[in-house]
Amino acid sequence: MSGDANHSHDSAAEAVSPEAVDPIADQASDQAAGGGAEAPALESNPAPGTEGEGASEAGAPSGSKQEQLEAELKALRSEHESLRSQYMRIAADFDNFRKRQSRDQQDQRLQITCSTLSEILPVVDNFERARQQLDPQHEEAQGLHRSYQGLYKQLVDVFKQLGVSPMRVEGEPFDPSLHEAVLREPSDEHPEDVVIAELQRGYHLDGRVLRHALVKVSMGPGPSAAAAPGSGEAE
Repeated sequence: MSGDANHSHDSAAEAVSPEAVDPIADQASDQAAGGGAEAPALESNPAPGTEGEGASEAGAPSGSKQEQLEAELKALRSEHESLRSQYMRIAADFDNFRKRQSRDQQDQRLQITCSTLSEILPVVDNFERARQQLDPQHEEAQGLHRSYQGLYKQLVDVFKQLGVSPMRVEGEPFDPSLHEAVLREPSDEHPEDVVIAELQRGYHLDGRVLRHALVKVSMGPGPSAAAAPGSGEAE
């Protein structure tokens, strides 16, 4: 039995040929023998953190680029301030123009109103003179007087609605901006430069003089009578 086992083992060893050697070992031996064959190149991986540093350096602007951006920002700010100042000046000029136009229109309307009313005032004066002269005695004259009073009242109401008001001048100090002195005479009852009579009524229009009043002004007490010659002298 043992002889058969040994025989079979030897037969198996003989069955393995030299070409059945491990091909990896043969390849290694061939490379060692050749000496000039190049080994496959290994991929070089960058060290940890190296790739991030390169990207950050590439993304950051250079010094000259940053200075250029700062200069552009400064120029834009300066242009913004210039445009803002120009806008503020234009807005102020327009507001002043609008106010000036409003004042001019108001003054123009007031001048037209004054001119129109000044043409009507003589009619009012005639009404006033006629009222002073009327002295109705009969019933027919009284009816005419009442009709006249109604017309005169209507005219006065229209003037009030337009802002016209008569001046009250008698007994007031003389004021050249309101009065026009036509006569001056001595007066023992009134001091100097006081209006003692109204010759033509003056009128205001919304606080503005529509027509000056024609007045008579006091000169104050006259000179005292001169003493008789020789009076008060001792004989």
